[in-house]
Amino acid sequence: MKKLTKAEEEIMHALWALGEGTVGAIRNQLAAQAAGRKPAHSTISTMMKILGEKAFVTHQAYGRTFVYRPTLSKADYSHQLLQLLVHDYFEDSAHQLVTFLLETGDLRADELQALLKKSTK
Repeated sequence: MKKLTKAEEEIMHALWALGEGTVGAIRNQLAAQAAGRKPAHSTISTMMKILGEKAFVTHQAYGRTFVYRPTLSKADYSHQLLQLLVHDYFEDSAHQLVTFLLETGDLRADELQALLKKSTK
């Protein structure tokens, strides 16, 4: 699986929020997410080209304007990243991940019980 850089990930979050969009729409979404800081048009254009080469986005041309769409959902990418994390740091064991979360206090036992109860319904 190809991983996104931090900058690429920010752009993908903007595109996932939009569903699809032009460079201008993506810039506006990024500005909304970053309290008004709007990246340069050329920067986003370059990043979209890179994301296309990495097969994270596809585009359709309407004259000189490109409309970009993600090739995978945020949930699918998140799932792939989680699988990679479990593989790389927890010996392919979700059990070890959950144990780690419980031991570090990032997941409380009552939260785990609520998740278990929800999953059996």
